[in-house]
Order: sequence, then C-alpha cells, then structure tokens
Amino acid sequence: MAKMSQSQMLDALAKQTGLKKKDVKVVIEAMADLALKEVKKNGQFVIKGIGKLVKVNRKARMGRNPATGATIKIPAKTVVKFRVAKAAKEAVL
Repeated sequence: MAKMSQSQMLDALAKQTGLKKKDVKVVIEAMADLALKEVKKNGQFVIKGIGKLVKVNRKARMGRNPATGATIKIPAKTVVKFRVAKAAKEAVL
C-alpha cells in the first residue's frame, strides 16, 4: 500500500469539504504557518483528535562519535516534538 501524496491529500480534502483544491492548499499552508508561530510563541499547538506539537528543552549530555568512538559533549537545545492524541492512537490500533 503506497502512502498518500500531497496531491492526493488535497484531492480528498477538496472532495470532502466541497472547496477547490487550491483553496484547500492555502488553508493547509496557513495552518502550518500558524502551528509554527504558536509553538514558537506559546510552546505548543493542538490539532484536536490528532495530537499536538510541543516545544521541548533538551539538556546537555555526553555522547559518543560513532566513527572514532571519542566521547563528545552534546550541547543543550530546544526541539519540537509531536505527541499523538489518545483518540488517534485508538483509531489506528
């Protein structure tokens, strides 16, 4: 089974909503922009029934260079993670 392409996703959403494909694309892009701004500003962005994007601070830690085996210090940094909603997990499993 092949994964759904962006074009196929836009077609399916256009058919479900009755909107034009280009309008659906604009909405998806606007939602992505909004999600990134909200995560940066407030630390999270929730998509009801699917999950949420969360900004997480990683602590500095010691790691190992796989090529040389040398121990290196990995600095602290902020990353974005996606946490799947319980409803989505149950629907898929």
